[in-house]
Amino acid sequence: MQGTALFMKKRIVCMGFMGRCPIAGVIWQHIHYIVGLQRLGHEVFYIEDTLSPCYNPVKFDWGDDYSYAAETLGRLAKEYGFEGRWAYSARNTPKQDCVGMSREKLRELYRTADAILNICGAQEFNDDLLASDRILYVESDPGVEQIRVDLSEKDTIEYLGRHAKLFTFGEAIGSEAFPVPLHGFEWHPTRQPVATDLWRTTTPPPDGAVFTSVANWNTSGKKDIMWRDENYLWSKSLEFLKFIEAPQQSSEVFELATDIPDAAIKQRFLDNGWRMTLPHDMSADWDLYRRYLQGSRGEFTVAKDQYVRLATGWFSDRTACYLACGRPVITQQTGFTKFYGGNGGLFAFETLDDIAEAARAIRADYPAQCQKAWEVAHEVFEAEKVVARLLEVAGV
Repeated sequence: MQGTALFMKKRIVCMGFMGRCPIAGVIWQHIHYIVGLQRLGHEVFYIEDTLSPCYNPVKFDWGDDYSYAAETLGRLAKEYGFEGRWAYSARNTPKQDCVGMSREKLRELYRTADAILNICGAQEFNDDLLASDRILYVESDPGVEQIRVDLSEKDTIEYLGRHAKLFTFGEAIGSEAFPVPLHGFEWHPTRQPVATDLWRTTTPPPDGAVFTSVANWNTSGKKDIMWRDENYLWSKSLEFLKFIEAPQQSSEVFELATDIPDAAIKQRFLDNGWRMTLPHDMSADWDLYRRYLQGSRGEFTVAKDQYVRLATGWFSDRTACYLACGRPVITQQTGFTKFYGGNGGLFAFETLDDIAEAARAIRADYPAQCQKAWEVAHEVFEAEKVVARLLEVAGV
């Protein structure tokens, strides 16, 4: 009809690593893209096409056995509506096994897809995939790739250059706040999509609920990087230690679901009023993980050193899920408040005094802060809005 935009259903491929690293936080990060794109009316596929080994969160080991990965993807496909539209291509096996869809269908899909989302920039390239010129890089960890480009690392420059568009959770990248030169690469800001109805609960947390968070204790070494004579760490551990007195200063109990191997450091947290719990069970069960967030009073967390010192404007996908649960959040400042937040529900801190002030505001009217938290999630991170904007910028 004249004056009415004609919706064109697109073939969209999401590629990532929730099969080969099937821990709850990673799974939700990917599922929200799939659900958001489906709700826009598109035909959505999920593919992993990898030379890498798999992680088994039950056995706590890595290896070439992809059976757990395939089982997990099959369950997720049934639960979230992409049955018959997923594949796990294990190029690291002797016969380069492919389960779910066949390799022939994969090749046809790569050629015909309107867009291929390289979620978290985790997908390796191969000749089959490179038949597409519509691959979109979606960066969840800003800072490292930009520094590698500034350091003239050839592999990074070639890898990024093979994408049609570059997107990043670092909303301040390219602004005066972000100190790393971009050398002609154009980075488009995006956010973690969250299907808020999958998280929202109108039930208040149980009596005795506390502020919680879930974290890998020390991931330094994986993406640590030297730049201009300074080491930028891909870890939260040192940031948590900087604010170890937060429970005492805020008059709140904070629980951290993590595994601290150093007994002395763990004891320091306990001595400062923290509660500690192991994350292993919830990491292997995406519904248990969701219930843990829903059963919390809110979230208290920090950001990785890189995100903070480089003023990236990054925001946590897990923290967005707490907000979607209607749980207020106190989180470390990365520069994200230039774009959203500041009206309750979501509090940024730089000092212990900031943490104490946020805790007082939440205690003063907890129901109102819960409502404001959900409003931030709906306004800023709602899945349909986020993925629609990404596709619009990409010209899809």
